[in-house]
Amino acid sequence: MSSRQDRKKKKKKSRLFKISMIILAVLIVGGLVYAYSIYQSFQTTMDQVYEPLEGDTDKRVDVVSKKDDVKDAPPFSLLLLGVDERENDSGRSDTMIVLTVNPAKESIKMLSIPRDTRTELVGRGTTEKINHAYAYGQVSMAVDTVEQFLDIPIDYYVKVNMQGFQKIVDAVGGVTVDNPYELSENGNTFPEGEITLNGEEALTYTRIRYADPRGDFGRQDRQKQIIQAVIDKGARVQSMWKFDSLFDAVGETIKTNLTFEEMVSIQKRYKGMQHNIDQMRFEQGTGEYIGDLWYYLPSEQELNDHISTLQDHLGVDGQEDN
Repeated sequence: MSSRQDRKKKKKKSRLFKISMIILAVLIVGGLVYAYSIYQSFQTTMDQVYEPLEGDTDKRVDVVSKKDDVKDAPPFSLLLLGVDERENDSGRSDTMIVLTVNPAKESIKMLSIPRDTRTELVGRGTTEKINHAYAYGQVSMAVDTVEQFLDIPIDYYVKVNMQGFQKIVDAVGGVTVDNPYELSENGNTFPEGEITLNGEEALTYTRIRYADPRGDFGRQDRQKQIIQAVIDKGARVQSMWKFDSLFDAVGETIKTNLTFEEMVSIQKRYKGMQHNIDQMRFEQGTGEYIGDLWYYLPSEQELNDHISTLQDHLGVDGQEDN
């Protein structure tokens, strides 16, 4: 082969190398710009969702402080409120779920509180349905009432507006859940088995109550299903291509007193426990009308058992000692 041909081949390879490097540089810069855009949008969203409670920074557990061993990290509790807020309505907390997380035991306890549970509303001085606490005093009264009802401290809360949650479902491209019973509501039929739902269908699915043989307990389970499905779907890489609509929907739908730093710390240090969740529920209570309203009256023994379990999991003896 002539030296002239060699020079041409070397020149061609050099040109291809330069073009490849330019393309690579563009992709890297583009990726950095995209990542920065996601980060900026995420920060903006976190500013929107952050809503502290008065005085709660003085009492809640510090989940951020550095620990050499994850098992040395402190246990903490969280109240999840699934709120149905419609136009011209202050809303009710249709779902009230208490989670306690214990790193040393590598476990999570999850207790669902029936919305019709009869108890004293802290700050109002009346005995009513526990979900009325949110209607009267928003998150603050709901947290105080649950603390007294279960005799444990509540460190954090996350409020999810189920009306707006359909936007999040649509933003992640719909969700798939396993439906244990065939159900019908508002012209929608949800067959038994695995079903895929868009936002509007998911909202209807979470609101079914009377058509479910389990009543309010069934609705609680379906709301937990949808929330978990959204978390799982939203964590996948492909969902990030829709981050604008997803973050917008999150900003409109979720409120919490968790800071960005606390969220990151919990995700890193406690995520291994998500597959070791003990789901607890009230099953031994009774229901009856008092006046014109129907109430759920928990079994005193079962309530005390749940209280003892949660206190032990948090390593506390009750609110009065904390």
